[in-house]
Amino acid sequence: MLKEFKNFAFKGNMVDLAVGVIIGGAFGKVITSIVNDLIMPLIGLLLGKVKFNDLFISLNGVHYDTLEQAAKASAPTFNYGQFISTFLDFLIVAFVIFLVVRQLSKFRKKEEPKEKAPTTKVCAHCLSDIPAQATRCKYCTSELSSGAAVTGSIQ
Repeated sequence: MLKEFKNFAFKGNMVDLAVGVIIGGAFGKVITSIVNDLIMPLIGLLLGKVKFNDLFISLNGVHYDTLEQAAKASAPTFNYGQFISTFLDFLIVAFVIFLVVRQLSKFRKKEEPKEKAPTTKVCAHCLSDIPAQATRCKYCTSELSSGAAVTGSIQ
């Protein structure tokens, strides 16, 4: 059982998956930083010098100037600014993953279709195409043996 686990855990696919998860985590941090540190401040500037992560609605009816004040007062808040940042983060990650998967599918070698078994054979007596399962030619009525007919079809 230990040997089976070792074979499973150290196969190429498992190691590739682990590397993918680690790189994905690091990639997520980079995208989060891009959204929070570059994109959201620009959007906030365009909307009148608003810090997007601080946009919230207090649900208890009391006005708080900052999200930190509301948190200190244990007030329930609807943090729509943080949600917008997280959603934008998700959209960027999803778009980049879409581009990567699309590019990888272009690089993959297209599999050639497997050759099908012939469905017809040629009668050795009259050279007509007949079904591969036939034991007698439907045109000349000759009995066919395995050596008497050539497999394949005439084109």
